[in-house]
Amino acid sequence: MAGKILAVVRKELELRHEALAANSEELPQMAVPQQKVDAVLTEMKDLSARQASLAAAKQEATKRLRELNLEGRRLLAFVDAGIREHYGTRSEKLVEFGQQPFRSQPRLKLVGEDGLPVVKRTKPADAPAEPPAPGAA
Repeated sequence: MAGKILAVVRKELELRHEALAANSEELPQMAVPQQKVDAVLTEMKDLSARQASLAAAKQEATKRLRELNLEGRRLLAFVDAGIREHYGTRSEKLVEFGQQPFRSQPRLKLVGEDGLPVVKRTKPADAPAEPPAPGAA
């Protein structure tokens, strides 16, 4: 059987505690269990208060961490820009600071079937314009 919800058990313990206190003369044999109920209730209340306090502290810590994270990101951007300004964007020294230097991709050379580079041909300026495709317009 699954356990009851904390609030339900606490409410039932409070009810039994009050009932036992009101009827203590009729139930002298329940004095020891009544003390145990009182001890459990007191500890439950103390721990609930502590839990709420810790939850509030956790929320404050989370809020402060968000603020520090934002401030840290801004500082990183500033420092990174200063480092790139000092060393240049292509310097391998940037790797030491956790940055990626600019490395352009090598240009591809088109090679024909004969193994010679292919030269791109451009249209001469005096070439006639191509007629529009039929049905377009």
